[in-house]
Amino acid sequence: MQRLSLFGEPGGIRRILALGAHSDDIEIGCGGTLLRLLAERPDLEVTWAVFCSTPERAREAEASAEQFLQGAARKRIVIRSHRDGFLPTEWARVKEEFEELKREVTPDLILTHYREDRHQDHRVVSELTWNTWRNHLILEFEIPKYDGDFGTPNAFVPLSPATVEKKIELVLKAFPTQAGKSWFSADLFRAVARIRGMECQAEERLAEAFYCRKLVV
Repeated sequence: MQRLSLFGEPGGIRRILALGAHSDDIEIGCGGTLLRLLAERPDLEVTWAVFCSTPERAREAEASAEQFLQGAARKRIVIRSHRDGFLPTEWARVKEEFEELKREVTPDLILTHYREDRHQDHRVVSELTWNTWRNHLILEFEIPKYDGDFGTPNAFVPLSPATVEKKIELVLKAFPTQAGKSWFSADLFRAVARIRGMECQAEERLAEAFYCRKLVV
């Protein structure tokens, strides 16, 4: 399998924009990748934006982002308060918030939702990402859920067991409001990482997967 490294390359990835619809989406979808990037690139600048939250969920999101972004050279955490499940009805407001981010951030890499995700909020964030940043490297992450909408990703980030376990520990600790949900469990998160690690023949058997629709090399 051909490898293209985002890690440790001079002049490579330095500014990251992570976009999630809900308070735990970024962590679940690409938390391991961010942990690895931050461990290997101490010069990283990360903007972390979440669009749906309640006051309680916003507190969880803020605390979780702080934990995941330890070691970043610069970080900015943006938590919006749109209603969960109703993001398509607030398109104009959300678009304005994307345009505001565009004026403030010039990312080398954008991490966002999979375009074919069956959750309506996730699709809005993905569509507005592509609508707003048209000449950037965008990797779309996946969120496990009851809908069964996993696809066939074409980009993989191998992860060490220690990184996967750190991701899982941080996620489970940060979001007590989600603890009763059947999909919110360590074994499910490990299973996803193991499957994606198998698909890319990761040396340590674990990975996160993404959908890359445009790449210039």
